[in-house]
Amino acid sequence: MRTLRKKRNALRQSLAVFRYSGRAIALVWNTSRSLTIILATLTLVAGLLPAAVAYIGKLIVDAVVFASQNTQTNNIVNNSHPLIYVGFEAIAVALLAFSQRGLTICQSLLRVLLGQRVNELILEKALTLELTQFEDSEFYDKLTNARREASIRPLSLVNRTFGLVQSALSLFTYGALLINFSIWAVVVLILAAMPAFIAETKFAGEAFRLFRWRAPETRQQHYLETLAAREDFAKEVKLYQLGEMLLERYRNIFYQLYDEDRKLTIRRGLWGYLLSLLSTIAFYVAYAWIVLETVAGRISLGDMTMYLTVFRQGQTTFSGALTSIGGMYEDNLYLSNLYEFLEEEVQQPRGKATKGVKPGDGIRFENVTFTYPESTQPALTNISFHVKPGEKLAIVGENGSGKTTLIKLLTRLYNPSSGRILLDGLDLQEWDVDVLRRRIGVIFQNFVRYQFTVGENIGVGDVARMEDRELWEIAAEKGMALPFIEKLPAGFTTQLGKWFKGGQELSGGQWQKIALARAFMRTNADIVVLDEPTSAMDAQAEYEIFNHFRTLTKNQMVFLISHRFSTVRMADKILVIEAGEVVEEGNHEELLQAGGTYARLFYLQAAGYQ
Repeated sequence: MRTLRKKRNALRQSLAVFRYSGRAIALVWNTSRSLTIILATLTLVAGLLPAAVAYIGKLIVDAVVFASQNTQTNNIVNNSHPLIYVGFEAIAVALLAFSQRGLTICQSLLRVLLGQRVNELILEKALTLELTQFEDSEFYDKLTNARREASIRPLSLVNRTFGLVQSALSLFTYGALLINFSIWAVVVLILAAMPAFIAETKFAGEAFRLFRWRAPETRQQHYLETLAAREDFAKEVKLYQLGEMLLERYRNIFYQLYDEDRKLTIRRGLWGYLLSLLSTIAFYVAYAWIVLETVAGRISLGDMTMYLTVFRQGQTTFSGALTSIGGMYEDNLYLSNLYEFLEEEVQQPRGKATKGVKPGDGIRFENVTFTYPESTQPALTNISFHVKPGEKLAIVGENGSGKTTLIKLLTRLYNPSSGRILLDGLDLQEWDVDVLRRRIGVIFQNFVRYQFTVGENIGVGDVARMEDRELWEIAAEKGMALPFIEKLPAGFTTQLGKWFKGGQELSGGQWQKIALARAFMRTNADIVVLDEPTSAMDAQAEYEIFNHFRTLTKNQMVFLISHRFSTVRMADKILVIEAGEVVEEGNHEELLQAGGTYARLFYLQAAGYQ
């Protein structure tokens, strides 16, 4: 009883895999309705014509035999019959070739369109995900599996579905012809193809499981390729002579995967060959049977030709139909990766507010605690402070103390595990996230160096006005980037980076000025966040920038993370964070007088300049 239940569950699971077939067909239909209709029409034509060609072949042979037996009558009409049938066959073959060529063209066009559509779906989904999901290695495995082969599997599934319809039509017409010979010939035709189908389905499942388990190794390979072949890693790879080590790791992963592939491929090929022998034996048994029936005079020579053709093509078609079903099973397995990713649960922002209940109250952190997923130790614990409009808050602490995490909570890239963050008296969770983020201009320490033009690199700070050249210049001047931009070969239209032709590389300090200008693109932002914005600049340049910056942000709330205390001392209020907790709070003079962590770090740094 238990064995029967297990078999039923296994069958149910296998059939459940096919639930993606309808969605794949709908996806192809929505990608291009006209091409899908043409594909379906040509499939019908290609399915009906082979039997017609076989039947016309029988008519030709019988007509030739009849004409040869009546040559003495010199009947022109009888003698012309074979030529008429040859003409009909030529037309049928031409139509069959046209339909097959049309199918190839439609499939090629759909493959390109569908690949683009699936990639768009993956990217659209990625844009809705939370930052914590991107920082989860298991999620990255899902993303990797979704992207690999996802662009070709929907079309493959639809092609196989239409191919199955085509095969079914051909088999129906073949069966109608073959059943006139014997019902047992049809039974032999069906049974001979079953073992190979079962084996293919089994091996398709094994191949999919290998594919799914390999996501981490595949990502490692891609990462090693990136390290070895990207310009931003090339300097360190060469200087530390990492090339051979990276290549050796890359080879080791490949041979590990290849070994698994080789074993599966050999077993799949061997069993496929052995089981295909059953089909060959069945064909020659039927061949001998049909020949004996012809010799005995029970069927004509034309019938013999037709039955042999029908049996051979029917056997191939039926085997192809079963292979299509096995392939559909395999395609559905791979599509499960795509749809699992597309159905990944995303917490929908519930906030709709566009203004707070206490305008001008600024930012308040109230007992905010945050713990990363899969971590037991809080990154931040009971953080509380208040920043009013126009105030400048500096956040200092050792690496890993939680400074950047605090900024990500402020910008709602993360949500607090407990406690709350208020803007103008309203919890950040109640704000419309787009409205909230338009109020924030931010530079992260690891800001993106876009392989765009100078103007576009600045313009991404406000995508709604990304092409506004006048605003580029204003933002560049505020970020103190305008003097060096004007000296570039094409000014604001200079291509940056080395990925594309004519690209110009900048120094680290120049890139940071570009990023600073990017933050000033949001002219309506009343919250400015700077996470180590001048780490690549010398002390003098940094001092000049922050004096300039303080003047420009008189009415804005500024959150500054910096390790240089010459900059930090300009802030109205300073938070010192250790191990995720605020251990000191006050302005520069107050913290020096307290003689705590801030004073110790300040004097250590000051001693380095003496």
